[in-house]
Amino acid sequence: IAVNDLDLSIGTFVSFAACVTAVYLPTAPLVAVIILAGAIGVYALIGVLIHLRDLPSIVVTLGMSFVWGGLAVLILPSPGGQAAGWLRGLMTASTPVVPLAIIASIVIAVVAHLLVTRSTLGVAIRGVGGNARSVARAGWSVMKIKAAAYALSGLFSVLAGMALVGVTTSADANIALRYTLLSIAGVILGGGEFVGGRVSPVGAVVGALTLTLAGSFLSFLRISPDWQIGAQGAVLIIVLGLRLILARREA
Repeated sequence: IAVNDLDLSIGTFVSFAACVTAVYLPTAPLVAVIILAGAIGVYALIGVLIHLRDLPSIVVTLGMSFVWGGLAVLILPSPGGQAAGWLRGLMTASTPVVPLAIIASIVIAVVAHLLVTRSTLGVAIRGVGGNARSVARAGWSVMKIKAAAYALSGLFSVLAGMALVGVTTSADANIALRYTLLSIAGVILGGGEFVGGRVSPVGAVVGALTLTLAGSFLSFLRISPDWQIGAQGAVLIIVLGLRLILARREA
């Protein structure tokens, strides 16, 4: 979103990373690392292809979603696998006073903020989203910047797949399909916009937590699972509507 692209393959890619983690990481960690590193490299090449051929990111990433989904099924045809001991221990570790989930959220928000808003690469990525021609005229390679942005997306998706396996202790080719739309909703809910390279890393983390807590809150209210997805969508629309009203008042 920071480079004005939409990735519709994140959900299937996280599922693919989870399948690799559950099948290969416990018994053949080197093979798992090679596969996941290669997948991140493919993600970077997708950014290069989109830039060089001026292709719609939605179409390219949608096509890649079928590729990642097919690879996930080939690796793990049915739910199964297991989490590596160290990964399971990391995701189930407990901390005194403050829960680990809160600490992890704060660390992720701080690291993402420093990466996107303080680092040279982050400024370049947002610059491409704001005005790619100006970035190119300043001597930067837009192709390399887009490749780096997509590579970072692949890296964080791999980490998400590994974390998911650490929590669930197994994997499935369809385990993270909902992440595609939830990732976009989390960014937009946190203050990001589809144009201009306007993103808020801290807001994205808050948006993701909001969507997660909304699902838990609806379960606490004993709302039927059949209605929970629709209720989450309604909450999202209401929040975005309120944000639009506040933005217009400020203007």
